Amino acid sequence: MASSVTGVPPYINIPLSSDCKTNSLSVGTKTGYRLFSVTAVDKLDCIHEGVECPDVYIVERLFSSSLVVVVSLSMPRRMNVYHFKKGTEICNYSYSNNILSVRLNRQRLVVCLEESIYIHNIKDMKLLKTLLNTPTNPSGLCALSVNHTNSYLAYPGSATIGEITVYDANSLSTVTLIQAHDSPLAALTFNSSGSKLASASEKGTVIRVFSVPEGQRLFEFRRGMKRYVSISSLSFSADAQFLCASSNTETVHIFKLEQHSPSREEESPTWSAYVGKMFTAASTYLPAQVSDMMHQDRAFATVRLNMFGLKNICALATIQKLPRLLVASSDGYLYIYNVDPQDGGECVLVQKHSEEQVEQKEEENPEDVPPQPASQSYAATVALPSTPPSSTTLMGYSEDGGAQKGEVIPEHEFAEGPVCLDDENEFPPVGNQSPRNSSYQWALNASYLKREKRRFAREGKHIV
Repeated sequence: MASSVTGVPPYINIPLSSDCKTNSLSVGTKTGYRLFSVTAVDKLDCIHEGVECPDVYIVERLFSSSLVVVVSLSMPRRMNVYHFKKGTEICNYSYSNNILSVRLNRQRLVVCLEESIYIHNIKDMKLLKTLLNTPTNPSGLCALSVNHTNSYLAYPGSATIGEITVYDANSLSTVTLIQAHDSPLAALTFNSSGSKLASASEKGTVIRVFSVPEGQRLFEFRRGMKRYVSISSLSFSADAQFLCASSNTETVHIFKLEQHSPSREEESPTWSAYVGKMFTAASTYLPAQVSDMMHQDRAFATVRLNMFGLKNICALATIQKLPRLLVASSDGYLYIYNVDPQDGGECVLVQKHSEEQVEQKEEENPEDVPPQPASQSYAATVALPSTPPSSTTLMGYSEDGGAQKGEVIPEHEFAEGPVCLDDENEFPPVGNQSPRNSSYQWALNASYLKREKRRFAREGKHIV
């Protein structure tokens, strides 16, 4: 699940992995971008600093893999895809207008412009679908499910009201339209399984949760009544039992997604239950807007930030086996709070990290990144040894570049054609490409692979 803040650097993003076991932070800066790993409350590791291009305003990492997508203010119409552990560019694409947001999972990569959306197959970067003449979307608002088996894409279906279009990025077809709010949309997010979709409007007073693909309203939460705010991020917890929301105010709200059981109230009647029944009965005689307010749940837990007006994003994560709330602000700070899943209430700040104070992990472990010629292609770099000899297999880009979780290429597929996993176009090509042109030239041919295999055999090495 990814929440993001676009515009002038710094850009911040907390892409939680689909298994919700890996927490990472991406930061775009005036000099490039930085990737962080959050493995402990008191430890924020910088695992990579990219300086390929300055003024990065979009940086999206594919969970904990080596693939990262970058867009710079110097070339806002071009998307660069890098394999940061190998130090190589996989490919780049140019579009007809400025790129406003990028979303990706293990199956699809989605690029959102103001009035169009491009859907790519992430394995070969082939353009699968172009959604033209979409409603004007100046903020590039969209959400993509991190569960690639349910690659649902949500984006505004109207520029004047809060209508959501839910699109199946796998089958390339529209699933449903959801009339979510009266005002235009401001925030969207899926839970980790892609079965729930949360939304907020520009007013920022009400947050709603819908079932996917049915589009049925499941929950409705009231963030506040006194003022309209700009919701900057929404994020579910790993188990989809909680939903957090941050805005341009000093308060972050956490809502609990639980269905109230009337049978329990009948078994143990209390004064509060009695009053609740009275309100429920009275609501049937009140105007619809007032009745809706009486049925909206309030925040289960809150956080009071020591800042106001700064762009920030939030995420719920499990760190050191405990539930935590992460809040990253555009001034370069990451705040970590404890969350009480039983009683809620005010969350306690346990750690504050500054991006400037984090030391480079690469300097501590220089052996993690083998030296590579800068001009090598992505397909060439994966042929270089990165693990002890095991079997005659080649790894694609994998979780943290590790051989344990990568996808394996059988030996026979080295024979005549390009390296591939499931099809002929597994590895994205290198070069300048336009989304209008889906013909690709491979940077690595069969003769190169044969030469590399012979060289490795002479040196007594295996390709892994």
